[in-house]
Amino acid sequence: MPFSIQILSFVANSIHRFGLWIFRYRLSQSEILILEDLCRYYRALKPEHQKEFRKKLTYVLTTKKFFPRGGLKEISPEMKILIGATIVQVTFGLPSVTLSHFSKILLYPDRYISTISKTYHRGEVNPRLGIIVLSWPCFIEGFLDKEDGVNLGIHEVAHALKLENWIHSNDEFNFLNPQIWQQYEEIAHREINRIRTGVSDFFRKRAAENEHEFFAVALENFFERPKQFKGEFPELYRALVGLLRQDPLVLASKK
Repeated sequence: MPFSIQILSFVANSIHRFGLWIFRYRLSQSEILILEDLCRYYRALKPEHQKEFRKKLTYVLTTKKFFPRGGLKEISPEMKILIGATIVQVTFGLPSVTLSHFSKILLYPDRYISTISKTYHRGEVNPRLGIIVLSWPCFIEGFLDKEDGVNLGIHEVAHALKLENWIHSNDEFNFLNPQIWQQYEEIAHREINRIRTGVSDFFRKRAAENEHEFFAVALENFFERPKQFKGEFPELYRALVGLLRQDPLVLASKK
């Protein structure tokens, strides 16, 4: 293939990959204010890292589609910003990861009946359809109480992150270090047994349901209660730092 054609091919593939995100408008001042007011993680970043955060958030918002469900009238800018910011927060240490498989976000005005389990849910992830589903009131609760270790957005994004790592149908997979993941699993299995036997109560009981729920609950606490988390479970904390390639404690100390 001639060199000039190779360049054109590369440009075409790049445009397809990034969905023309470079041509999207920049975040407005009102959107940035939403971040500053409600996203503690963003506020803790150095100015240069805040710039990186906003750039990745712009891409996430460009490549995700938001759909109101269950009588919700519309998707507000605040909804988009905070949900997008949650995705960026969890994946911030993984620059190339944006959960591209999960391109659709469904929002409900309250708890809803899941089409999968036929029971009321606060949120869920559907890997077959590439959907993340959230109850907006339940989602926003995670921003109102920032230190209880319960955050629906982080929980569901954690599920999506774990699934994305194993999905080979796109160019985002196998980004979680296999060696560190093996170490994490060994620690996680021990802790699940400790929760089930009543020895440990740092994580809520839902974490003991299975390894998927443990990972999601662990990430909620990793971001919301990092100091307590590291103090009680230093090995587990280090494993998550290695997997996500970020440390919330270091992040907060460098503001």
